[in-house]
Amino acid sequence: TEFETSARTALERLDTAGVGWRNGAEENGGFDCVVSDYEMPGMNGQAFLEAVRAEWASLPFILFTGKGSEEIASEAISAGVTDYLQKGVGTDRYAILANRIENAVTKHDAERMVSRAYGAMDTAREGIALLDEDGYFHYVNQAYADVYGYSREELVGQHWELLYAEEHIDQLYEEVLPAVPRDGRWQGEHTHITKSGERILVDHALAYASTGTMVCLIRDITEEKALRRSLERERAQFELFVDAVEEYAIFSLDADGHVTSWNEGA
Repeated sequence: TEFETSARTALERLDTAGVGWRNGAEENGGFDCVVSDYEMPGMNGQAFLEAVRAEWASLPFILFTGKGSEEIASEAISAGVTDYLQKGVGTDRYAILANRIENAVTKHDAERMVSRAYGAMDTAREGIALLDEDGYFHYVNQAYADVYGYSREELVGQHWELLYAEEHIDQLYEEVLPAVPRDGRWQGEHTHITKSGERILVDHALAYASTGTMVCLIRDITEEKALRRSLERERAQFELFVDAVEEYAIFSLDADGHVTSWNEGA
């Protein structure tokens, strides 16, 4: 805990030391929270709060004042104060203040971690969606929306059944969804439906977060599967051809020139 005797020097100290966070600190030595009086010379607590919010929009700020009124509280809330506490009489108020500081910083750290997690998901190449306990999307990243041809806004609030081929829905309810809490995770392939009505093959994984939110990861494997089937057909046709020709020696070689197979003619 560090002290300054005026709001202006406190602003200078914040500007010099920066703002840090306990979980994954951005700036070593930065501050986690500001506690300010209201009646101060030069710049009162309300003006100080507004100056802090102009630079550090989410830094926890607690107004701890002996001058209490509904008007002051309303102005502080409008300016974005984290908490508002009157001093009162006795030392109990300081114990309450300490508790308010801990709560404010813990809440802010948690919100910051969640924000970072969403930021990471937003830029991920893999399609990621979060569904509530009733199966409705409350978050999808851009990669997820792109697979199905929807905008993110169109998918949020929709039920997952929107994207599944009708013949797979019963299997989801009877086999897949019960397996996720039992085994901790499920992964497999299903036919999904895009906004335009196109049927695509999707490799997807499902898991539950500790909050009960279901996490869904997807990858469109339609082209990959089609290419694999094409190569398998070509290989089967080649092998039939090779087996039928005995007048010539036919070898297959790997990329390094090693013989991998041959026919009767060889």
